[in-house]
Amino acid sequence: MHRHIPNPHGNNQYRRCPPKDDPKVEAALWDYHRRNISDKEKIRKLLFAEHGIKMSTATITRRRKAIGIKGSGATTRELTETEKRQLILDQMEKHPTRGMGPRRMQEAIAADAGVQLTRDYIAEEMHRLDPEGFTLRHPTSKKKHRAALVCLGPDYEISCDGHDKLSSIGFPIYGARDVWSGKWHGLWVLPNNRYKLAIAYVYLHLVKKLKGMPLQVTTDRGSETGGIYAFANALREEFAADYPVLELPPHRFLPSIHNTTIERGWLRLRLEWGDDIKVFWEAGQDLYDGMDPDQYELVQWLWPKLIQQELDKLCTSLNNHKPRRVAGKLIPTGVAPNIAYTMPESYGGQPGGLQPVDIKLIDELMEDLGGEDLIRFVSREYEAHAEQVYASLGVGELTFHNVWDVFTRMLPAMTR
Repeated sequence: MHRHIPNPHGNNQYRRCPPKDDPKVEAALWDYHRRNISDKEKIRKLLFAEHGIKMSTATITRRRKAIGIKGSGATTRELTETEKRQLILDQMEKHPTRGMGPRRMQEAIAADAGVQLTRDYIAEEMHRLDPEGFTLRHPTSKKKHRAALVCLGPDYEISCDGHDKLSSIGFPIYGARDVWSGKWHGLWVLPNNRYKLAIAYVYLHLVKKLKGMPLQVTTDRGSETGGIYAFANALREEFAADYPVLELPPHRFLPSIHNTTIERGWLRLRLEWGDDIKVFWEAGQDLYDGMDPDQYELVQWLWPKLIQQELDKLCTSLNNHKPRRVAGKLIPTGVAPNIAYTMPESYGGQPGGLQPVDIKLIDELMEDLGGEDLIRFVSREYEAHAEQVYASLGVGELTFHNVWDVFTRMLPAMTR
């Protein structure tokens, strides 16, 4: 009787596995832990896709144990009730409008503290600490029916739009999101998200950041998107002329309600973040006089600095968020956007949406438009002075909890 021998030649497919003390592997494993990724097979694939590292799942298990990484079950059992509750309370304090549910709470704790707790424990504790929050988050509002999105893979189509929730306090936002994976490519606070040249600059900045242009970009019909339309068409003609423009236009105008990818993203941003910002802004109403030019200019430097810092964190958080699986979707579901974007073939997608461009040309186009001054809130000279004064205060980290205190301490040195 013939007996199957799994590896008759004794070849070890993991013979080039990095040594135990490799800092790159350790950093990657901690990064996946903070991104709430614990599935060993998924980690194995990500190590290869993102770092070119080949490692077996058994080795991954040993390496995680050696550097002290523990799963949510073990951590939830080992930590005291006080320690676990404090982790939840810390996140609840950051989100006073209660827009964060148990799944997002679990991811936020992992990202900020490097600690994984079980979702069941978090949900139970949140019900105990803030039962009203679950009622407030219940999706009772009527929603317009939207058709399922269809897209081939990452960067075949990117959706761009402005978000005006913070415009009332002077800090509008612009964002870009991949349609297929749902990955946020960027969120930016701008002096004006309706200024045509500034939005064109942001589009070119995105192309430079990605080191390529998406095959198609979708925006609403606002007048500020004319620059994106012009550059998307010009870059297609220059660098990807083989794609037929009529069948696959480089730019599409859609009504906001049909620009589904970005509109859904704005809802999540508002619920978990935008409403909280207004609470913190209003906390300084007795300290800040917007009619005083010195106070106004300091706020124009300090608050965009903080908002952009938090937008960058939010991008990372949303891109590592694993949403619940939705039946009938024609794009990845039940998987974090970063993972789907990194390994498209594993989720039915095709790579190749990003078209290579001449980055030097992109730099020249950005400067010809007006350069970084198009998206600056204050002059370069003022920014340099403000950075010096800020550094002299020895502030550990700028947060929404200390921003008005920092404002008060900086103001005397910034007054002309």
